[in-house]
Amino acid sequence: MQGSFRTIELSDTKLEFDGLRFLTVKTPNLKGRGDICVFVPKTEKLLTNLPIYILLHGVYGSAWAWALKGGAHKSAQEMIQNGEIEPAIIAMPSDGLWGDGSAYFPHHNKDFAKWIVEDVPLAIQENIPEAGKKSKLCIGGLSMGGYGALRLGAMHPDKFSAISAHSAITKLEEMELFVEEPLNVYLDSATLPNIIDVITSSHSPIPPIRFDCGTHDELILGNRKLNDQMNELQIPHEYFEFSGGHQWEYWQEHIRKTYLFFNTSIAHK
Repeated sequence: MQGSFRTIELSDTKLEFDGLRFLTVKTPNLKGRGDICVFVPKTEKLLTNLPIYILLHGVYGSAWAWALKGGAHKSAQEMIQNGEIEPAIIAMPSDGLWGDGSAYFPHHNKDFAKWIVEDVPLAIQENIPEAGKKSKLCIGGLSMGGYGALRLGAMHPDKFSAISAHSAITKLEEMELFVEEPLNVYLDSATLPNIIDVITSSHSPIPPIRFDCGTHDELILGNRKLNDQMNELQIPHEYFEFSGGHQWEYWQEHIRKTYLFFNTSIAHK
């Protein structure tokens, strides 16, 4: 079945490993193709309408980063087997592969936000049997992906059941710490480039939200400021600081907190 996308490539189940599937679809939002790495948990029987946890990668990365640098699928499978969380699909899309990082919002005639919010869930629902139209969505990410998760989650409170971010960029100017592209190529197209402005502009209640940052991370001051701003405005959220820096060892450890948060948030809806 063709579905909603002109072209679809799905990995061969005989060649897949560790529950990972790979999906490429062509979408007008990217003016081309987008990649999604999908973890489908092993269960005793086929389950349908499993929740979908979208994880957004940071700068320089792509659809494989959360799995093959973060071990996100291994953490999820272990927690499911141990009964810590209910089975869930982990969707790990590329950001659209613009420059060092797209920042997950529209620019240069490509809509990197719609790619994540609309195309990624739809591609999984139409091509992964364990997913369906009733699958609940949560969104999380690290660094630039944390920025994307906070921003898109707050902009689409009707779409997502929970939001989580690790070591997040909290205002677009912080992209300058990481990317080669001049900051103005982002700012010229950005509306509400700071996370606090997106959150306060929402006309609907924000989904449950948590974020954390390492105490040796260069983004720690921005995360502390966002926490202070949300406290001052009495916006419900959870914020944590842990030892560590802006590195995969930190994200490998703390992704489990995102899964627990998503699992609890869905259970309470």
